[in-house]
Amino acid sequence: MAKLSTHVLDTARGIPAEGVRVELHAWIDHRRVPVRAAVTNSVGRTDEPLLDGDRIQPGTYELCFYAADYFRQAGATLPDPPFLDVVVIRFGIADPEGHYHVPLLVSPYGYTTYRGS
Repeated sequence: MAKLSTHVLDTARGIPAEGVRVELHAWIDHRRVPVRAAVTNSVGRTDEPLLDGDRIQPGTYELCFYAADYFRQAGATLPDPPFLDVVVIRFGIADPEGHYHVPLLVSPYGYTTYRGS
């Protein structure tokens, strides 16, 4: 089944990142359009896919992860302004029947992502 999912891992503490606000936006006619917002659960995932079935359309999307808010809530001391505040990942969906998994591995000073399965 076609879907877009994500999860967040806190690489500074080596745990799933619970409580990260995630926003999904679509780029339509050169405009950023909000699609969905969610918060990660105790295993660092959203409770359900961000998109699934026929809601997935080919196009350009953005995931925004509110990393600094998460790290502050977790008790981390961050500089002002933080090095990483909102981590934005812009990616494309070409196959509306594919499974797109976009994980974020994050610390207060770095992140990585990839297309997972």
